[in-house]
Formats: sequence, C-alpha cells, structure tokens
Amino acid sequence: MKTFAGRVAAITGASSGIGRALALELAARGCNLALCSHSNQDGLQETAALARRRGVKVSHSQVDVAQLGQVRDWARSVVREHGCVNLLINNAGVAHAGNVADTDYADYEWLMGINYWGVIYGSKEFLPYMVASGEGHIVNISSVFGLFAPPGMSAYSSSKFAVRGFTEALRQELELSGSCVSATCVHPGGVKTGIAKAARTSGSAVDPLKGVEKLLQASAGDAARAILAGVRRNARRVLIGADARAADGVQRLLPAAYQGLVTGGLRVAGSFRPRPR
Repeated sequence: MKTFAGRVAAITGASSGIGRALALELAARGCNLALCSHSNQDGLQETAALARRRGVKVSHSQVDVAQLGQVRDWARSVVREHGCVNLLINNAGVAHAGNVADTDYADYEWLMGINYWGVIYGSKEFLPYMVASGEGHIVNISSVFGLFAPPGMSAYSSSKFAVRGFTEALRQELELSGSCVSATCVHPGGVKTGIAKAARTSGSAVDPLKGVEKLLQASAGDAARAILAGVRRNARRVLIGADARAADGVQRLLPAAYQGLVTGGLRVAGSFRPRPR
C-alpha cells in the first residue's frame, strides 16, 4: 500500500495509545476507519469523534478480540458498512508481570487470548476480505519483548514472541502465493501508553515494571507514523524507538548471553527481590 487515501483500515484497541494515534494519523491521510475496543467504550467513542473531524467515514464497535465469534462478526460488519477493507492493525494488547511460579494459569490464558489469539483471529477473518479488495496489509503489534525475554514477563513475552513467529510465517506465505496482501510485524520499545499502568501483576521476585514510566521514550504519535511508514515501504519488521533498536542489536550479537546482562542489570538496579524459600 503506497497510499491510504480512500482506503479502509480496521484497528483493534483503538480507544487510546497507539491505536488512537493510528486512527487519527490515518484519518488525516484520508483513510476511512473501522475501530474497535473491548473495555474502554468512552475512549473508543472519543477516538471515533476525533477521527470524524478529519472528514472520513468512521464506524466503531465493542469487540473482545479473544472471542472468535465476535471478531468474525466484526469483520463481516466492517465490509457491509464500508464495502471493503484494505488495512488491518491488530493492536489490542494487555500486559502481565510476575514470575512463573506465582503466575496462575488463568493469567496466562487471559493474556494469550488477547495478545496472541486476537492476532490470529483478526488476521484469518480479515484476510479473505482484503484479498477480495485487491490490495491489503496486515500489521501485527509485537513488542521489544518479542525480541528478548526479561525475567518477570513470561506471559507477555510468550505472547509477543508468538505474534512475531506467526507474522513472519504469514508474510512468507503471502509472498510465496503471490498474494496482493502483505504483513508487517511491529516491535515497539518504550512508548508512552497506558499498558504498563493497566498491567496485571502476580507476587514476583522480579519487578520489571518498577519505574517503567521513566523508560518510555517515544510518543504514541511517533509510533503511529513509524508503523504507517513501514506499511508504505512494505517492511517485514518495524522497530520503534532507540531502545527497541538497541535490544534487537544486543539480541543478534548475544542471543543467549544477553540473559546474564539483563539479570545483572536488574540486581544492580534493585529490581530483583530474592523470593522467600
């Protein structure tokens, strides 16, 4: 996709953060929007109202991306209302912090349902409609923690590594089949959104979210512009922020040894708390 004007984009998790920034950036470029969110309907309506001021057509729906039936119904309604869909951005996501021993199975299932299954459901349900439109692009939001895995973030990192693997496989399949649709995996570093504050936590020996607000470098608007630039150049991977680029470089150079650097840094920073035995 070289232009967004006159196209239709579907965005999950559009009530705030990167999702809202993407909606407003696309609206400013003349792209019609189908927006969804699950829990924050007030924020979703606000995003929709702000986007409509740009003069584009906007629809919005309450959708739990962890539920296949709801995603399927939403995809159908988007095509009914807008006539087609060209761009899907699987942005909805949640976070959890806690070591493996203290994290309940229910927390893993909850997070994977949204962060991973939501990406699969969205990609599979919208893909046939994008093929029918003759032009399409799928953007799946992973994370810097889809490049390396810190202690205390096993649930979140598992989901983001899974999104990365799914998207990279999908991209290659689309290329091999000569599809008119492509795919990009996005790895944001520290972006100023509310995901860290809203994260669930379990009693943990490691607190990776301690003081995390101080590490947030990029704005949601910066992230949105980087993502759309990646779509236009058909990038396989988009790294957002100097921290994401640094993490990618360290992981490439020290694919296993980086773990020692992380644990050592956490001890020095005081984020490691010995667990009672």
